[in-house]
Amino acid sequence: MTTSTREVFSWCLRARTLELGRRTLVMGIVNVTPDSFSDGGRFLDSDTAVAHALMLLDEGADLLDLGAESTRPGSRAGNPFNAADSAQAPAVSAEEEQARLLPVLEGILSARPEAIISVDTYKAATARAAIAAGAEIVNDVSGFGWDREMAAVCAGAQCGVVLMHTRGRPEEWRAQPQLAPDALLASVREGLAASMAAATAAGIRPESIVLDPGYGFGKRFDENYALLAGQAELLSLGRPLLAGLSRKSFLGRTLAPLYGGQDAPVEARETASIAALVAAILHGASVVRVHEVRPAVEAARIADAVLAESHSLRG
Repeated sequence: MTTSTREVFSWCLRARTLELGRRTLVMGIVNVTPDSFSDGGRFLDSDTAVAHALMLLDEGADLLDLGAESTRPGSRAGNPFNAADSAQAPAVSAEEEQARLLPVLEGILSARPEAIISVDTYKAATARAAIAAGAEIVNDVSGFGWDREMAAVCAGAQCGVVLMHTRGRPEEWRAQPQLAPDALLASVREGLAASMAAATAAGIRPESIVLDPGYGFGKRFDENYALLAGQAELLSLGRPLLAGLSRKSFLGRTLAPLYGGQDAPVEARETASIAALVAAILHGASVVRVHEVRPAVEAARIADAVLAESHSLRG
């Protein structure tokens, strides 16, 4: 494997600046949802979710990503908010999303005021409420594509943003046409560039932006490996990369021969998740988004050591 050159960036958040690139930052996932593909329902109770978040911080998470609506394949996430037909509207309203999310956000910051919280939402109303409650980052899986007000909300708050690439909406993902590796990389690069342009046009500083290739989000199973192998090419966009590979279904599909021809269940994907995480770091990711923090912290330490020696040999 050829390692990439990972530059050092400043990521400007609302109240502080993080250094990215010198070591990998680990973002711990807290899903306050009944139907997440990975841990649906386990942390729907706010006290349980807060306790889990604090445990992730104790295990070494540098920041937390809180989400209250599942964007798993097949969900209605991202559908028009004002759809006349309720069957075409998002499964989770902004009001319900906030009712799940805000008590957890407030509980974490009450216990750990120094914690860095990212809110995983594509709804401007939820982003606005979470920022008011203390969130410093908005992680938009649509890359500002599903709510036309989101860019302005983030610009006004001067928060950090994660712009993810996705192809279509979750209910459309299984029908996406297969792309050749070069075409896939070009599509992701162009989509991320368009999201960055929308962000800067709204007044968001480039230094506030991190980019996410969107593994599993509208990419067919094998396409994710092509994207991972070519991930370093996305560094040409001039911003650091966040990789979210933890427990993704394409990992389970690859492990199927070891599980009687069936995709490996979610709980059996942790080792594969760590392997993908290391590959992502060696291909330029500065932040990794994970469910299990402690193994990710340890794996990132090793990958960072390899990168450091690689840079020394080139230097």
